[in-house]
Amino acid sequence: MDLAPWAYPLLFLTGFAAGLVDAIAGGGGVIALPVLLNLGLPVPVALGTNKLQASFGSFTAAWHYARRGLVDLRACRPGIIATLAGALMGAWVVRSIDAQILGKLIPWLLAAIVVYMIFRPQVGDADHPPRLGAGSFALLFGLGLGFYDGFFGPGVGSFWTIAYVLVLGFNFSKATGYTKVMNCTSNLAALALFAAAGRIHLAAGLVMAVGQVTGSQLGAGLVVKRGARFVRPVFLTMAILTIARLLWVNFAGK
Repeated sequence: MDLAPWAYPLLFLTGFAAGLVDAIAGGGGVIALPVLLNLGLPVPVALGTNKLQASFGSFTAAWHYARRGLVDLRACRPGIIATLAGALMGAWVVRSIDAQILGKLIPWLLAAIVVYMIFRPQVGDADHPPRLGAGSFALLFGLGLGFYDGFFGPGVGSFWTIAYVLVLGFNFSKATGYTKVMNCTSNLAALALFAAAGRIHLAAGLVMAVGQVTGSQLGAGLVVKRGARFVRPVFLTMAILTIARLLWVNFAGK
């Protein structure tokens, strides 16, 4: 499918905006996916193209956080392996199960997180003792959230961040860095499957990827510079926008 020339500057700006907010708090798909769909891409191609551009952004953000010392990539290895396995299983299962069931459930789970964060404003401001060992956390959440991202996906960054904050006791800045590593893992797994099926608009995805890389670098730099108190309001905003989009798609948009 060919896109009009004017669409490519729009795609670059969309990638930039998505990369910026995704590097800070997740939820970039809320920005990118509707634009791809409104340009007329078939749903499978829009999803695959979104994964292509998002993979560039999540890799850039993860690398930036690692270079700044916010993420220990060696400590991420068990989580990366479990997330990769979970994402591949989720992508395989989604072929035979209706993902709309999750579409109707996830907004309420995200809403519970938002309400909790509003009434517990100190959560994520500083590190706290973990409630679960790192190995058990990597296995449980890597398989679970990796599977969810491969199967459905929206809001997975919010779930990863809140898991790192509440279960491992990370502050929001550190949790965001580790979230990007896991997002990158599941994005690449899904991307491989979309590419194998030929469900990617390469030109659109690469133009968005340039914007993603630029936005991700800026967003990650802001997190490192300004810290957890900067991440919190952006996290809540993107979680609320994700809730609104899922509610519209699964209920009002019928």
